[in-house]
Amino acid sequence: MKIELFLGGEHPCSYLQGQDARSLYVDPSSHLNVPLYSALAEQGFRRSGDLVYRPQCGDCAACVPVRLPVGRFSPDRSQWRILRRNGDLSVIRKPAGFDEEHYRLFRRYLEARHDDGGMADSSPQEFIGFLGSRWADVWFVEFRHEEALLAVAVVDRLDSGLSAVYTFFDPDHAQRGLGVFAVLWQIGEAKRLGLDWLYLGFWVGDCRKMSYKERYRPLEALIGGYWRVFEKGEKISF
Repeated sequence: MKIELFLGGEHPCSYLQGQDARSLYVDPSSHLNVPLYSALAEQGFRRSGDLVYRPQCGDCAACVPVRLPVGRFSPDRSQWRILRRNGDLSVIRKPAGFDEEHYRLFRRYLEARHDDGGMADSSPQEFIGFLGSRWADVWFVEFRHEEALLAVAVVDRLDSGLSAVYTFFDPDHAQRGLGVFAVLWQIGEAKRLGLDWLYLGFWVGDCRKMSYKERYRPLEALIGGYWRVFEKGEKISF
């Protein structure tokens, strides 16, 4: 199947201050589905709502697609502590759809953690338009302590893996390490389902909020069109 790609215009980079960015988009009129998106994820594409894209920024290649081979992952000491700390949480997987409780938590999270971002004042329509999709197999995974909703991980099911789309959590419970716990749950769920990969989006070495991904090992990076092991502390050059 042939698909058309379009190069978007320049806009301020979300990850590196003072930089401009551009993205390569899959034609929104394409008949996307899970198998096609799975193949595109293998090529470094990501989803935002129904829009599928990857960075295409000319001289800058700071955004590196990364994925974790879940069968080879073992938690480090810090990650084990977070698993134990959150052993009292229940996990509920729901199909994608607007949920007022999810939306309120999303707004609280953004106000506390990313109040300067473009989504801080999201409407309900923008919230579900950003995280949901008409064609993807999207899960909204709740993490609850008794009745209290502490976190939601938005996850895409692919043919051979899971894709971590977004996680938001109650800022009053930041000491639990809920963002890390959500990733660890996704790793465990991918293993349970017999899948190979957890796609973690883009690693950006000079961006603190994106560089955390190198803590999950062994990590693979898409470099020069090939996936290869990305060593801890490695400086990627293109």
